[in-house]
This record gives sequence, C-alpha cells and structure tokens, in this order.
Amino acid sequence: MRALLWVATALVFLAGVQLFLFPERTERFFAWTINPPLTAAFLGAAYWSSVAFEARAAMARRWVDARIAVPTVFVFTTLTLVVTLVHLDAFHLEATNELGTRAVTWAWIAIYVVVPVVMAVLWIAQERMPGPDPPRGLPLPGSLRALVAGQALILFPLGLYLLLAPEDAASLWPWELSALTGRATGAWVLSLGVAAAHAVVERDVARLQPAAVAYLTFGVLQTIALLRYPDTVDWGDPSTIAYAAFLASAIVAGGATSWLHRRRRRLG
Repeated sequence: MRALLWVATALVFLAGVQLFLFPERTERFFAWTINPPLTAAFLGAAYWSSVAFEARAAMARRWVDARIAVPTVFVFTTLTLVVTLVHLDAFHLEATNELGTRAVTWAWIAIYVVVPVVMAVLWIAQERMPGPDPPRGLPLPGSLRALVAGQALILFPLGLYLLLAPEDAASLWPWELSALTGRATGAWVLSLGVAAAHAVVERDVARLQPAAVAYLTFGVLQTIALLRYPDTVDWGDPSTIAYAAFLASAIVAGGATSWLHRRRRRLG
C-alpha cells in the first residue's frame, strides 16, 4: 500500500503539472481539451493537493494515520474511470492528434483502469492485518468536526448532481462546465465529501494529517487558480460567493487541524 501511494503521488504530481501550469494548452499536453482554462487549473490544483494527501499517507508509520487516503483515492479513481469511459469520444485518441498527446491519453486510461483494482486488493489485504487500532490521541475539536460534517453534507449531493446531471448542475458552479468537465469536477467534489465524512468518523487529529495538509493545499491552490482567471467568474454571483466561502472553510479546517497536530507534538 505504501508503494502504491508513492506511485500515485508521482502520477498526480505529473497531472498537476500538465493542468495547473499549462491550463491553456490541454489540447496538446492533456488527455482531452479543457475549456475554459480555469477548469483545467481547478483540476490541476486538485491533483496537486492530492500530492500532499498521498505523500503524507505514504510516510505514515501506522495504518490508522494513512487510511483516510485510501477510500478517497479509490472512489476518485473509480469515478474518473467511469467518466472517462462515458466520454471516451472526447479524448485525444484520434490519429490526427500528435503521438505524444495520444501517449498521454493512453497512459491516462491505463492508470485509471489499473489503480482502482490494485488499490482494492491492497485495501482488503491491509484491513485483514492482525491487531486492533491504537487509542485515539488528540480528538478533533467539536467546532472543526461540525465544520467538516457540514462540508460533507454539501459535497456529497453536489458531487452526485454533477456526476449524474452535469449540464443541469453546471448552473450551481461559478463558471461554465461541459458534460465531461462537469462529471470530472463531480468526481473530485464527491471524493472530497468522502474524505470529509471519513474525517468526522476518525475524529483524531493525528489520523487526519494527510487530509488536513491536502485540504489546506487545496484551498490555497484553488484560490490562486481563481485569481489567475478573475474574468471567468461573476464575483457577485451567489455561486461564486459560495465557492469562495468553501475555499476559505477548507483553509481554516486544514490549517487548524495541522496546527493542532504540530502543537501537540511540540508540547509532547
């Protein structure tokens, strides 16, 4: 499982490079063309936040301190495989595309076919390892737990709506989404909901560190992405205000949980 998480860390880093650094060149550097560029930057920021998520989990000494990453990654990779297969005609598989672009596309498909299967097998094996969970250390404060629970209650239905009816759900999003980008976004939103729900169940500051660092990174990078393309959104629209408020809440939740962990370690 540790090895798989390190491999996944490298893969999401590469996806983030393509999308966050070159959001206006997805027709050449990515598996499908994404418009507007803010959508590509959003996806790239999500992938780079997963670098922190999976790397922190891979570095954990105990399974309980890493396991929050596994269901989240499994759900995301499975949903993204389904989205890819549903919209396969939009991917850069035609001979008219450059060889490098087609290679990136085939690599994308292979990754999302293989990773969920391997992760499921390792997840089952990991859960069968003998031994009870160690006792919880520092409980997640009630205020943070309530905040994350509220986020989960929003993320789950929104993610499902984007996945099942992306063209209708797009009206709730701050900028324009196609059916494909709506579903791709929905996979991320629903996966964030899985992580938030898992955090509420775990309710332990040490066990939540992979998610806390990733959540903080997600909020910061998405804010940067939004500021890179300020003309893509209507800043007075309720959906934009709600989106900005969610990013602020992610930064607060992730930052506070990380600070509590560091403070406990410093105080012994």
